[in-house]
Amino acid sequence: MKVVNRLSWVTGGPQGSGVDTAANIFAKACALGGLYIFGKREYHSNIKGEHSYFSIYVSEEPVRAHVDDIDMLVVFDAETLFRHAKNVVSDGVVVYDTSIADTKIDDVQTLDRRRRDELASLLSSNSLEGTARGMLKLLEMQGARLYAIPCHDLLQDIASKRNEPSLGKLTRMINIMMLASSLALLEYDQQILANAIRHVFKAKKSIADLNVDAALYTYNYTKAKYVNEDGSMRYRLSAREPMHNMLLMQGNQAVALGKMVAGCRFQTYYPITPASDESEFLEANEVLDGKGSVVVVQTEDEIAAISMAIGAGLSGARSSTSTSGPGFSLMAEALGWAGMNEVPVVVTLYQRAGPSTGLPTRHEQGDLLFAIHAGHGEFPRIVIASGDVEEAFYDAIRAFNYAERYQMPVIHIVDKAIANSIIVCKEFNPTLVKIDRGLLVDSVDAATAATVNVTTPIDGSYLRFKLTDDGVSPRVRLGTPNAIFWNTGDEHDERGHITEEPDLRVMMMDKRMSKLDLVLKEVSEDEQVVMHGYRSDATVISWGSTKGAILDAIDMLKANDGIDMNFVQVRLLNPFPSARVSSLLEGTRLLIDVEMNYSAQLARLLRANIQRDPDYYVVKYNGRPMSSSEVYEALKGIIKGSIKGKRVVLRHGV
Repeated sequence: MKVVNRLSWVTGGPQGSGVDTAANIFAKACALGGLYIFGKREYHSNIKGEHSYFSIYVSEEPVRAHVDDIDMLVVFDAETLFRHAKNVVSDGVVVYDTSIADTKIDDVQTLDRRRRDELASLLSSNSLEGTARGMLKLLEMQGARLYAIPCHDLLQDIASKRNEPSLGKLTRMINIMMLASSLALLEYDQQILANAIRHVFKAKKSIADLNVDAALYTYNYTKAKYVNEDGSMRYRLSAREPMHNMLLMQGNQAVALGKMVAGCRFQTYYPITPASDESEFLEANEVLDGKGSVVVVQTEDEIAAISMAIGAGLSGARSSTSTSGPGFSLMAEALGWAGMNEVPVVVTLYQRAGPSTGLPTRHEQGDLLFAIHAGHGEFPRIVIASGDVEEAFYDAIRAFNYAERYQMPVIHIVDKAIANSIIVCKEFNPTLVKIDRGLLVDSVDAATAATVNVTTPIDGSYLRFKLTDDGVSPRVRLGTPNAIFWNTGDEHDERGHITEEPDLRVMMMDKRMSKLDLVLKEVSEDEQVVMHGYRSDATVISWGSTKGAILDAIDMLKANDGIDMNFVQVRLLNPFPSARVSSLLEGTRLLIDVEMNYSAQLARLLRANIQRDPDYYVVKYNGRPMSSSEVYEALKGIIKGSIKGKRVVLRHGV
């Protein structure tokens, strides 16, 4: 029986060889054909040579996470075969370039010695030679179907057909040719493939035409050689009616679009993975000559980046900066300055694996506690975390609302997994989040009129840090006539003058910190914590990008094992919504914390704020995002009592 429109597809190759291009064309082709996808991009931290790969799951229903199993592996270098063969399912498909067959394991120097020894031992134990050919034979013995594509011969044919002999040397097109072969085997509409290629190369028509020719030639070769003669290919992709009002969207693009909708007028950054893609997307769409323009500045370092964003915030502009862990470390002092001066500024923190340089292109959720406590002393900040690409868009808008309504820094946590995921999702609806600029006023008179229930008398002058019942003071832009105030890193009085008086210190600290209570009072419950599913005696609790894998795993538990669980997703991490979390956990007898860090940092917040410890911890810290399949196995093992100890460490990933 054929499996239609449900497929786990993986391709890989050396960094810089066009892996991303091939995968993006595949994703685009699926989206144009009315199919949902979830794509995961993994890449090494060097510029060229090391292994990178792209995993795409295709379905007729929305997809929330990747899986470990590979139904179709598309290979144009030997290393991809050696690294990913173990995940090919028993009746899976391997499409490979014939030129790799004689590659020896020891010839692949980008495989470390331990991995090479393991592979050699595996093949030797099955009486197979230590080459790509041996690995292909092992996969065939395990039930996989192999399809050999002579890419170099086909490339020569294409060059001859176009009467351009030099094309025979353009091996970079092999990625497109292998992609086309896979879609031919899947019997997917070749016209959709051509449209996808033209879209990806829309800025370079001649390049698009060349790649379309190469793709269609290879597609037809594969179809004639295999599809017409061999009808036993198990998997098939069939285009459906095109979906209207849908987007093919990456996480970093979603954040950038959210900032545009929010009215961000000034974005700063210093290049760092994986945050840079967001600012580069804004730069690529920068418009400087109209209302609503966004100015993007690449600064000399992260200290300058946050300082410039703070300055823009003082001037009344909605401003933000984007960075990752090492850059955020450098921003800590300036973050405290913004907290002391009650400046609305947004910091988008793209988590990656640390410490220090760590794994600069890999995933982790290790910065939660750092985001909450960054900077010396105590000052209020809001910390929110998005769970997927769609949330990242809406949260980017809300972050600016929070910053201006409560006049404090907002740290919007995303991560490498969200940043580099690509999905098909509903078109974003900007009207779902209304713009709230808080107590930003245009004049001193307006500031005076806006101040109600004050604890000190109004004397007609402007007091930037006026003591009010809710801690929020009217704010004017720098340069507003007659609005004279001071900004300093020191403690200050209502005008901003430096003070060390103990009673004023207490009043100002209380003013600033009391705004956190206001946040918990005013921010909607679903923006604080979300319960997915119904109340249950077994609950998963987590935050951030683990959301998709958890939801898919819970669905698998219900479908495969008849096990009901729910999921509590904490979205507001600071101030911590203790009452809401406690309420949602009432009746839960088995609490499982799932996180992408070593120390289970959310669990520490639970212990500190609601005095509750999870019963089990499922953690992962190898730099690769959680898959729905490994979360499913962990949860099933806990429920059925086959897990020893309270801590499960997930290790899947290449």
